[in-house]
Amino acid sequence: MGAYEWSLAHTKTHPSPLSNPSPPRRAVDQRLRRATSSSAAAAVSSAMSSGGNQERTCCGSLFTFIVTGGFVVLIYWAIFQPHHIRATVASADLTNLTVAGAAVSYKLAVRLNLYNPSLRVNIYYDELDSELRFRGERLGHATGATPAEFYQRRKSSDDVTFEFAGTGVAVAGELGKEKGKGSVSLEVAVDGKVRYRFGSIKIRQKPRIWCSLTIPVTADGGGRLDSGDRCSVKY
Repeated sequence: MGAYEWSLAHTKTHPSPLSNPSPPRRAVDQRLRRATSSSAAAAVSSAMSSGGNQERTCCGSLFTFIVTGGFVVLIYWAIFQPHHIRATVASADLTNLTVAGAAVSYKLAVRLNLYNPSLRVNIYYDELDSELRFRGERLGHATGATPAEFYQRRKSSDDVTFEFAGTGVAVAGELGKEKGKGSVSLEVAVDGKVRYRFGSIKIRQKPRIWCSLTIPVTADGGGRLDSGDRCSVKY
C-alpha cells in the first residue's frame, strides 16, 4: 500500500482529536429545560419565603395591636368603669299644681344627691342640664342647676337642686287624672358633662341620669317627697 493510501485510511479510522462534533440537539434541550426548571423553582421558593415573612410580620403587628388595645381597655375599666356616679333623689317639693281644662301650672324643686364612689378618681361637673317629663312627654326645662358646676373629690357626695316651672302643658288631662288620685308620677332627665381626673389623666364623659318621682299631692296642689329611689345612670 502506498504511503498516501495508508495515511488516508488511518485518518478515516482514527479521527483527529481536534474535531469536536456538536452534542445532539435532544441533550441540549434537556439541559435547557433542567436549567429553566431550577430557576423557576428558585424563584417560586424565594417568593413563597418572602410572602411567608410578610404574613408573619402582619400577624405579629396585629397581635401586638390587640394586646396593647386590650391592656388600655383593662386599665380604663380598672380605674373608671366600676366608679360611675351614683344619683339618688334626696327630696322633691311641688307647689301650685293646678289643672284647669288644658291649662296646667306648677312649680317643682328637685334635689339630687350625687355620689363619687371612687377611691382614686376625682370628678369635675362642668354642666348639668335637666328636663322634667310626664309619661315621656316634656313638661319643662330646669332654669338651671345649683350649683351650676363643682368639683367632687373621691368618696364624697354633693347635692344639686333643679327648679322647674311651667304652664299650658299638652298632657293636662292625664296629669289632672293622676292628681285626682292623690299623687303624680314624674321623671327627671339630667344630661351631664363631667371630667374624670386620675393624676395627670383626664377623661371627659357625658352621663345621663334618669330619676323617677312619685309625689303625693294635696288638694291645694302641693306635695313633698322626702326621699326617693336611686336613679339610673348611663354613659
